[in-house]
Amino acid sequence: MKIAGFSFVRNAVKYDYPIVEAITSVLPICNEFVIAVGLSEDSTLELIKSINSNKIRIIETIWDDSLREGGQVLAKETDKALRAISPDADWAFYIQGDEVVHEKYLDEIKNSMLKWKDDKNVDGLLFNYRHFYGSYDYVADAPNWYRKEIRVIRPSLEIFSYKDAQGFRKSDNKVLNVKQISAYIYHYGWVKKPEIMQKKQENFHKLWHDDNWVKKNIPKRDEFDYSTINSLTAFTESHPEVMKPRIVKSNWKFDFDLSYKNYSSKDRFKLFVEKKTGYRIGEYKNYRII
Repeated sequence: MKIAGFSFVRNAVKYDYPIVEAITSVLPICNEFVIAVGLSEDSTLELIKSINSNKIRIIETIWDDSLREGGQVLAKETDKALRAISPDADWAFYIQGDEVVHEKYLDEIKNSMLKWKDDKNVDGLLFNYRHFYGSYDYVADAPNWYRKEIRVIRPSLEIFSYKDAQGFRKSDNKVLNVKQISAYIYHYGWVKKPEIMQKKQENFHKLWHDDNWVKKNIPKRDEFDYSTINSLTAFTESHPEVMKPRIVKSNWKFDFDLSYKNYSSKDRFKLFVEKKTGYRIGEYKNYRII
C-alpha cells in the first residue's frame, strides 16, 4: 500500500504556521509527501527544505491573488499538490498548514486505509476535529465549529478540492462516500501570539472578500482580541510530540472563564438536542458516511 501526503503553504514564517509539525506528524505513514510552496514574503521555502526527509517533494507555485471570493485560491493550491502525487498511490493524506495528527492515531489511520484499500466504494476517510483557541489549553466547543472533515482520499482525477479547500468533491459535484474513523485532527489555526493572529486575520480575509469588506469588518488592532469567544472547554490530554517544542516556546498568556457560555437561544437548543441525541441541527456535511 502506497500513501502520499500532500499540502500547500505560503508565508508560513510570517504568520507562524506549524507547517513543519503538520508535515512531520504524518510522514511516518507516508511514502512521499508533496508540498506546494507558494511564492512567499519570508523564508517559507527554506523552512520546508530544512525538513530532514527524502520523502518530501516540493513544487513551487504562484498564487492567483485575484481569486478573492470564497477562498478559491486555497482550493487551487491544494489541487496543484494533489495532482503532483505519484499516480500509483493508493491513498492521499491531506493535511493543512495549521493541522497536526497525534502519533497515537497513526496506526488506526494506516489500518483503516489498509482495510478499505480495495473497496472502491470508499472515496475517503472522515476525521474528527479539535479546534484549539487562544492557547494550547483550550478547545472551542460552540456549535459553529465544524466537527468532522475528510483528510484521506482515494487519488483520482475525479476528486478535487472544494470551495475554500476545507473538503473535497467529485467532478460531477457529488460528495465523497467516506468511512468515519475515530482519529482526530488537531487544528491550531487559532493559537498564535495575539499580534501575529491579528495580522493573519487582516491578510487571510482578503482571500474571501474585497478590500472594502475587510476594512469594514476586520478592525485594525495591534493584537487580536481572543476574549470575544463564546465558549471554551479545557484540554487535559496530551498534544502531539511534534508540537511540544512549539508549545514550550509559547510566551503569551490567555485565560478564560470556563463557566462563561455566551450562547444564543438557537445555539442552546442545538446543544441540548446534540447532547441528547448526538445529532447537530443544521450541521454542514460535505460528505456521505457509508
